Amino acid sequence: MSQSECKSRMKNLLMFIPNLILLCIRLMTDPRVPRTERALVAGAILYAIIPFDLIPDMIPFIGQVDDAYLIALTLLRLMERTDDAVIREHWSGGGDIVELLQAMEMIAAKLLPRRIRSILTSRVKLGPRDGGLLSKPLLVAYPDGETPSSPVMS
Repeated sequence: MSQSECKSRMKNLLMFIPNLILLCIRLMTDPRVPRTERALVAGAILYAIIPFDLIPDMIPFIGQVDDAYLIALTLLRLMERTDDAVIREHWSGGGDIVELLQAMEMIAAKLLPRRIRSILTSRVKLGPRDGGLLSKPLLVAYPDGETPSSPVMS
């Protein structure tokens, strides 16, 4: 997929950010969502609504791409930790939320600078379902065959 094609598809996906924030708010009140996951969802909402983050939202387009990437990573992690049906039940937007999140994560990863992507990816990690330390990164395949040379420490 070319860079201009990625930008065009991402512009369409960015229209879903308000619905994704609403989804996150609904998930935060669902008792089936583990407490740890609710905290991560709340963090993703805050990141998306605060205008000054890694890439300020005042920068058109790319300022929203990092928000979409973090929300997508957070919700994909939540799907790994809970049933997909929980997320689908709260989704009020069009289309399949799972496919939307996977597309948003993949395309945003291609558009974001590698350093920004590494920082955001390090914030959202998968861990054992028993609530232990979060040690395994969410992304198994990195865009363009990239692999991190060393883990990013927070």
